[in-house]
Amino acid sequence: MSALLAAIERFYDAVPRQHADAEDHGPLTLFARRGDGWPYYARPTLGHPGPVSAGDVAAVRARQRELSVPEAFEWVLETTPGLDAAAEATGLYVRRCPLLVLSGVPVQVPLPADISLSIVTAEDPDLAAIQAVALVAFGALSTATGPAGPAERDATAAALPAGHAASWHASLVERTLVHAAARGRHGALAGPLCAGSYQHAEGVAEIVGVGTLPAARRQGLAAAVTAILARHALDAGHRTVFLSAQNDDVARVYERVGFERVATACIAEPPEPP
Repeated sequence: MSALLAAIERFYDAVPRQHADAEDHGPLTLFARRGDGWPYYARPTLGHPGPVSAGDVAAVRARQRELSVPEAFEWVLETTPGLDAAAEATGLYVRRCPLLVLSGVPVQVPLPADISLSIVTAEDPDLAAIQAVALVAFGALSTATGPAGPAERDATAAALPAGHAASWHASLVERTLVHAAARGRHGALAGPLCAGSYQHAEGVAEIVGVGTLPAARRQGLAAAVTAILARHALDAGHRTVFLSAQNDDVARVYERVGFERVATACIAEPPEPP
C-alpha cells in the first residue's frame, strides 16, 4: 500500500469515530452513529491483515439490520481488493467511483458576476437552504441541467428533520465539517445554488457532498465550491485533500480544479427494488 493510500485509510478510520461508536467485527468495523444525523457504514478494519469473506459481510449486514441502520459498506478497492467480490456474493450492489487527490494548489474557477462564493459560518441565515441544496442536487444525479431550482430547495429546507438540521449546525460550531456555498445575488436563481463540505482528521481532508441545483448547473459552480474548500483545507494545514466522484463526468469537473485520479472508492448497498 502506498503512503498516500495508507494516510487515507487512517483518515477513513478516524473520521467516523468523532460521532459514532465503532464495533469490531474482525476484518470489518461497523460505525454506529451516536444521536441524530446521517448514518454511517461498515469498512475494513484498520491494519487487519487478512481478507474479508462473504460470511464476514453477511454477519455485519445482520448486525446492521438489528440496529436498523443502512446495510452500507465503504472502502478503497486498491487497499482491500477482495471486498467487492465478497460484498457482491451477499447480494449487495457495488458502485466503483473515481478517487482523486489534489495535486499542488487548486485552480481558481471564474464565476458569473452575479454569483458570490464563501465559506459558511454557524450564524449564516441560509443554513437550512444550504443544507437543502445537496438533497435536491443528489436527487438528480448527473451534470445535466434540469428544472429543480430555488423553489424545490426552499420546500426541502422547510421539511428538514430537526435532528439533522441541529447536527449540521453542531458540525459548524465544533468545526468537524467546513461548508462552502455559491449563491445567486438576485433574480430567479437567488440564494444558495451550490454547496459542499470537507471533513478532516489525521492531516487529511475529504471534500464531500458537492452538489448544484439542476437549474443552476453548467456555470462552474461545483468546481468553484470545490476549489474554495480545497484552498481552505490547505490553509488549515491539511497535507492531503481528496474526494470521490460519482462517475467519470463528475470526475472531470474535479480534474479542472487540480485533482488527479489515484484509486477507486467503493460503496456497497442493497440493490434498489425493480
